[in-house]
Amino acid sequence: MDFQLTDDQRALRAGVRELLVRRFGRERLRAAVGPGGGGSAGRRAVGGLDRALWRELGEAGFFALRLPEERGGVGLGLPEAVLAFEEAGRALLPGPLVATHLAAGEVPGAATGTCVVAAVDGSLVEWLDEADVVRGDVGGAVALRSVDPLTPLHRVPRAAPPDPVAALLTAAEQLGSAAWTCALAVQHARTREQFGQPIGAFQAVKHLCSEMLVRVEVARAAVYAAAVTGDPLDIAAARLLADEAAERGARDCLQVHGGMGFTWESDVHLHLKRAWSRARRGEGAAAAEEALAEDLLTSAARSGA
Repeated sequence: MDFQLTDDQRALRAGVRELLVRRFGRERLRAAVGPGGGGSAGRRAVGGLDRALWRELGEAGFFALRLPEERGGVGLGLPEAVLAFEEAGRALLPGPLVATHLAAGEVPGAATGTCVVAAVDGSLVEWLDEADVVRGDVGGAVALRSVDPLTPLHRVPRAAPPDPVAALLTAAEQLGSAAWTCALAVQHARTREQFGQPIGAFQAVKHLCSEMLVRVEVARAAVYAAAVTGDPLDIAAARLLADEAAERGARDCLQVHGGMGFTWESDVHLHLKRAWSRARRGEGAAAAEEALAEDLLTSAARSGA
């Protein structure tokens, strides 16, 4: 199989990145997070969901990427959706993106961004209070204190079955975040000086940055391959690798930045908190590991027979 991006796919990725840089750059991100980490502004987005941005995403076809053209969609496939969600993860775009995307064609207004859709994913639901439509049983939902200030959460007593496409799009968001923290760490290592030379000249920092890059590229190969095959086991592997790349990448980026990386003013901690939050969507890593282990044991048993 050929996993190289086409010119159209590269143009799609560039277009989504340009839109998000223009409409949700760093100033908008920091405004959404709030001024500090101590009060409610540090735990939850102070301005709520940006409905104007949501509609603009709809107009750009973000939610309708996989909807057939005869139904008003863009008519593309899962690989293109993965590219778009990778850019959303890179920008830390808040909101129930996956749920709204998956509802396009089923919930009126979801495809155009005029309707915000939340969904039960595992035992959690994101942005419940902001949603116009909620898919799944949210009876008895209890608000949680989310570690991510841009992802309000509720826990529900009745978990929803896992959705492989939702897991893959989450992996794509994790991949985008991991790529961003890797690039930021490398940039800082090149420009920050200690003892008269860039800190990137020191072996320990080199190792951190190189390991981040390896995790990103391995996760990228897995996520892109799963988008092509659509196989649940490929998606499980991609999710595991992308979660690891995002979580460990953000932690290593903090390490490269030293003390300043742990300050509220730095954006690195926001990527770490979002990575933690995303990693707990659906059934989580344990279920993916069990599925992959079971497949390996089954394959080994067949080979032995």
